[in-house]
Amino acid sequence: MSMAAVLLGGQMVAQTAGGSTHADSSVAAGAGSTPWEYGALVQGGVGLEQRTDFSFFMVGGHLGKVLTPQFGTGYLRGNIEYAVEVFPIWQSYTPKFQRISCTGPTTAPTCSAPYTVGGTYTGASITPIMVRWNFTHGRRFMPWVQAAGGVVWTNHKYPAVGDLNPTDPTQTGPAADTSVWNFTPQGGIGMHYFLRPRRSIDFSLNGVHISSASLGDKNPGVNASLQVSVGYTWWK
Repeated sequence: MSMAAVLLGGQMVAQTAGGSTHADSSVAAGAGSTPWEYGALVQGGVGLEQRTDFSFFMVGGHLGKVLTPQFGTGYLRGNIEYAVEVFPIWQSYTPKFQRISCTGPTTAPTCSAPYTVGGTYTGASITPIMVRWNFTHGRRFMPWVQAAGGVVWTNHKYPAVGDLNPTDPTQTGPAADTSVWNFTPQGGIGMHYFLRPRRSIDFSLNGVHISSASLGDKNPGVNASLQVSVGYTWWK
């Protein structure tokens, strides 16, 4: 028997006893090409800073395309992916409070009866710009970092502002309005865990900023929120 045959036989035994090589790993099955990936996800979280009494829940889908072959070596080896996420179910839960609407001079305004604002906001969100760096060194775990930007529409102007002070025109009437459209710049980290080649469950942690960019009369927004998502992905 030749030395080459002995070495080949030893390599096959080692692979059988110790599992597949990286070239045959679940991560490499996708990272070795430029695949599409699509899946469903659930996301939720809480507001930070002055919005700790805000919370979020959404359900949607993810569509991504790996654009490049792998770059780099070792633990930093990876590729670039472009993706889009859509959440047809988007909700934010906010405190309720009383507000009035006043017109006329601040010295003698004409004000409406108090009415309730805040509460649950329902809408839809799309993130059409999402760029990821996938770390492809592992066998089953594929971590990533990402930056993204999107927009959310809500069924009422979000978030509510204003109070019961008729002498402050910035807190009542039209000047207290925000916008049904808000922008959602964001960034985060996450990972795919491959259950088998081309099937993964996904986890991510995202910091999301919500701002109307002054589309309304006021722009209170949500300066920062922390949101966690769980999903399932198919790779093609």
